[in-house]
Amino acid sequence: MSSATPSPAQPILGTQRLIGKKVFVTGASSGIGRSTALIFARCGASVVLAARSKDKLEAAREACVEANKAQGSPGEAQFATAELDMRSRDSIDGLANRLPSWAPLSSFDILVSNAGLVRGREKVGEIDADEIDEVLETNVRGCIHLTQTFVREFRKKNSGHVICLGSIAGKEAYPGGSIYCASKFSIQAFHSSLLKELVDTQCRVTTIAPGMVNTEFSTVRYRGDKAKADAEYKGLQPLSPDDIAEDIIFVASRPPHVQVADVLVFPTNQASPYHSFRGN
Repeated sequence: MSSATPSPAQPILGTQRLIGKKVFVTGASSGIGRSTALIFARCGASVVLAARSKDKLEAAREACVEANKAQGSPGEAQFATAELDMRSRDSIDGLANRLPSWAPLSSFDILVSNAGLVRGREKVGEIDADEIDEVLETNVRGCIHLTQTFVREFRKKNSGHVICLGSIAGKEAYPGGSIYCASKFSIQAFHSSLLKELVDTQCRVTTIAPGMVNTEFSTVRYRGDKAKADAEYKGLQPLSPDDIAEDIIFVASRPPHVQVADVLVFPTNQASPYHSFRGN
């Protein structure tokens, strides 16, 4: 038998490599972040869930505990929450002081940078200035500040994995999305630069760029108008948060010498922001 052939007892996709890892997930109170925290819990990793919503965070943490127990995952995984406002430099700079004793900043193996938002469909000249600031501060400045915080620690131990949620909007711009597209193009460029800066280390960088995903994202975009949000996905089956979480688990569980740098994932009936099939 070839040495590359897994034994019948080994998980096919290597998720056993995640047992005992420590993972920090932003935007973990709902959507992709919550699903990601849950699937890491099922794989036996310890997770610190971060977001602004304290109540939702605690509910997500409890769900992680149950998911870990139900899976019968080996090891002694632990789960905690950390309130984090991606728009606040003070909140990010003070993160180390809000982490549990079992997870100091230097102990993390994986950062999943998922927090982000979009506002409206207004075109240039019609966009609210406060909403421009909100999107750029959350999606760009906050992400960069937080990533720097973790990369400093990853460099010290020559190990770590930065996984960032980008978007198809960071690869192909569309009208009515100028600020969001600008934020995601910026983050795509930032992580492309980071990938090259870390090439002389054992640290890894992955950007995952989804197409349509059915989360609270569109409800936030339309300022709570659920009917408008639902219309975004009418006639096709969008991706789910679990779909993206599974992609994250796949890239995170590759062997240390394998770096999946860029992932572009669509619903089957979408090919770009402009190209989708919505049936009859």
